[in-house]
Amino acid sequence: MSPVRVVVVDDSPTMRGLIGALLRRDPEIDVVGFAGDPYQARQTIKELNPDVITLDIEMPNMNGLEFLERIMRLRPMPVVMVSTLTQAGAEASLRALELGAVDCVGKSSNTIDARIGLGELAEKVKTAAGARVRPSSTPTPPPPATEYRGSDGIVAIGASTGGVEALLSVISHFPANCPPTVITQHMPAVFTVSFAARLDRVTPASVSEAFDGAPLRPGKIYLAPGGERHLEVVKAGGGLQCRLRDGEPVSGHRPSVDALFSSVASVCGPTAVGAILTGMGRDGAASLKLMREAGARTVGQDEESCVVYGMPRVANEMGGVEHQVPLEKIGPLLLKLAEKRK
Repeated sequence: MSPVRVVVVDDSPTMRGLIGALLRRDPEIDVVGFAGDPYQARQTIKELNPDVITLDIEMPNMNGLEFLERIMRLRPMPVVMVSTLTQAGAEASLRALELGAVDCVGKSSNTIDARIGLGELAEKVKTAAGARVRPSSTPTPPPPATEYRGSDGIVAIGASTGGVEALLSVISHFPANCPPTVITQHMPAVFTVSFAARLDRVTPASVSEAFDGAPLRPGKIYLAPGGERHLEVVKAGGGLQCRLRDGEPVSGHRPSVDALFSSVASVCGPTAVGAILTGMGRDGAASLKLMREAGARTVGQDEESCVVYGMPRVANEMGGVEHQVPLEKIGPLLLKLAEKRK
């Protein structure tokens, strides 16, 4: 198998050298070129035809978001963004993911964030090389919220690479009285506040970061905070609540989709609906099967609409997926399944 060919785009010579040196340590990656601004990058991409580019957000002449938008419109290709670890950087990174970037890594000043490290940076680049990238199109208004008659159902959703676009699509269908919903998306801690706010803008329901003891009620959607704790669902105070639990990574992640789905299978059983969306690896696959065995209804995103058909593929192969459908059908289907209790 040929190495992944990468072009590094960053206005800082120090950062270009650092990213190049980190990636070159991986024998499955070949750094074939560098560019200091988007205009130089455009020519370098034409000449070298790389498999993936890493792209800085803050650059002279044209910022990374403008350049990304042009790339995804005119020459769609896998892009991994490099962003400062600030609130503004997080919001720009989320916009990049909406525009079609496969993933983001964080940097602080002229260093790659220590929490990213060589392995994760290289893995993101290699994952991007195999991602399904589509041309960007003119943004369309979110669809009208799907009608929901209400029930005792609860919805749990897990996602990873490609999940920003996928979750925006799914949640945009949810009405103000949607079932209580909990989401684990693999994402750095600095991103999740901004992402919850972005989700909140596409639905009449209320979306926020989960907090320990948050009551699960109709119209409330909670996103697992990135970082050091798992999001789980527990029975407390006569109802269901969010619990943020310390602990080791589960299935390689913290927060983990497996941790969330396992708790929902145990606590909610047949009153739950689970959905596993685009993402690399297998986090959530085994526990989605546990949910289905406990009587929950389960949904997996289909291969064609996934950026990375990893987690849904494994879940389907294990027998955890009851319905495998395109992304645009998942939101309405979750609401329909939450209404129809066994």
